[in-house]
Amino acid sequence: MVLKLDDQKKLLHRATVSAVAVAIVLILIKLYAWHMSGSVALQATLADSVLDALASLINYFAVKHSLKPADHDHRFGHGKIEALAGLGQSMVISISALFIFKEAIERFFKPQPIYHMGISIWVLVISIIATLCLVRYQKYVVSKTNSTAVAADATHYQGDLLINLSVLASLLCFHWINIPFLDPLIGSGIACYIVWSAFQVFRASLDILMDKELSDSIRNSIKVLVLSHPDVKGLHDLRTRSTGIKLFFQLHLELDETIFLVEAHRIALEVETIIKKEYPSSEIIIHQDIIRKFES
Repeated sequence: MVLKLDDQKKLLHRATVSAVAVAIVLILIKLYAWHMSGSVALQATLADSVLDALASLINYFAVKHSLKPADHDHRFGHGKIEALAGLGQSMVISISALFIFKEAIERFFKPQPIYHMGISIWVLVISIIATLCLVRYQKYVVSKTNSTAVAADATHYQGDLLINLSVLASLLCFHWINIPFLDPLIGSGIACYIVWSAFQVFRASLDILMDKELSDSIRNSIKVLVLSHPDVKGLHDLRTRSTGIKLFFQLHLELDETIFLVEAHRIALEVETIIKKEYPSSEIIIHQDIIRKFES
C-alpha cells in the first residue's frame, strides 16, 4: 500500500538529500584516486559520479517542486516536472558517455600505466558499499511513493554498482596479468551502459509526459477494487495516467437503472474510498451509468 502524501514527502526529501550527499562523497574520493592512478576506467566512474550528483541535485529541486499542491494555473498539480527533469538528465548523461568514449579511444591507441593500485581498489570498494546502501534505500522509497525521479536516480546508481564492479575487475586484471588495453576497453563498456541507462530514463519520462496508461497490474487492481463493491454491476472506460508520484483514475460505474441519483452518488463515493485506501495519493473521477453492455 502507498503511504499518505505527508509521509511520501518525508521519504522523498530524505532520498533526494541522501543521493546528493553520497554522490558528492564519491566524487571527492574518486577524484583523488583517479589523480593518483591515471586509470581511464576510474575516470569513467568519476565522470559518471559527477553526472549522478548533477542528476540527483536536479531531482531534489524537481521533487520539491512537484510536491507543491495544485493551484489556479496548475489544476492537476506540478508532478510532471519530475518527467521534465528526467529528460534533462538523459541528455546530460548521453553527452558524458561521448567524453568517456573519446578518452577510452585515446588510451587504447596510447596505453598508459596505472599507478597506486591499492588506493584505487579501496576507493572502489567504498564506492560499491555506499552505492549499494543508497540503492536499497531508494528502492524502498520508490516502493512506497512510485516516484519517477527517485526511480530514475536508483537506476543510475544501480548502474554505478555494475560500473564500479567492472572497474574493480579491470584494475585487478591489470595488476595480475598486465593487459594494457583492458582499462580503455572497460571504459568503453561503461560508456555504452551509460547510454543505455540514459535511454531508459528518457523513455520513462516520455511515457509520463505523453500520459501513457499505467501497467496492466495497476489497471487490473483498480477493476478488482471497483467490482468488490456489492452494488457495482460492472465498469467501463477505465483511464489511468501518472504525473510522478500522483496517479489519476477515470472510470464509468455500471449501476442498476432503478436506483435513485442520490444512491448512485453514495455508491460512487464508497468506490472512491475503496480505491483511495489502496492508492491514497490518487485522484479519481467516477461517472455513474445504468447497466448496459459495455466493454471494460
